Amino acid sequence: MDIQTSPDPVARARELGAEIAAAADEIERTRRIPEALLGRLHDSRLFRMLLPRSAGGEETQPAVYVAAIEELAQHDASAAWNVFVANSSALIAAYLEPAVNHAVFADPRSIVAWGTSKRFAREPRLNAGYRLTGKWDFASGCRQARWMGAHCHVLEADGALRLNRFGRPTVRTLLFPASDATLLDTWRTIGLCGTSSDSYCVNDVFVSEAFSTTREDPTLRHERGPLYALPCSASTRPGLPL
Repeated sequence: MDIQTSPDPVARARELGAEIAAAADEIERTRRIPEALLGRLHDSRLFRMLLPRSAGGEETQPAVYVAAIEELAQHDASAAWNVFVANSSALIAAYLEPAVNHAVFADPRSIVAWGTSKRFAREPRLNAGYRLTGKWDFASGCRQARWMGAHCHVLEADGALRLNRFGRPTVRTLLFPASDATLLDTWRTIGLCGTSSDSYCVNDVFVSEAFSTTREDPTLRHERGPLYALPCSASTRPGLPL
């Protein structure tokens, strides 16, 4: 079976099962997905199951998507987790302009990774963008990401936090090339080592307004399909609040 052309992502995941299982010990030992297997995962387009079709993705039905992740997890949990997190991050594309999605996802090996933090960076707005400084943790997949993201509060010019329509500090997601981030080797665990859920930091990186958005406001969605109407938490439970 050609994993690149099969319309069934579950079948594509099953086809990779033996290769993933054979690499499982190496993934755990090296804390990385081997390059050859990573290439096969990209060829399978399993990293793009939840990416909108308009951005080069598959826009897979949730039940089929979950079944594909389950199939991968039978062979190696770290590989499955990386695919799961990459797809969760790809949902941000539904809130971005087509030109931005092209910049981020036109490369077929492009993955977006981001982490969490209880101390969201407060970003002063500057003209048509933001200055970003801060540290984020648990960025699964960051070692193979081409783009990074950061969830942060926005600090207005007068020093006040920008509020959302519920009167709470809004959380905005900023996207930038992975080369702008410094990865920190912090993920040393007794299991799921291969998720490479390391920390990262950025120092005074400029992010234009176009490469930022928030999923708090459904009216900002450019994709009207039902998949993208799901709340953020629906795509990440159980898991991290991405």
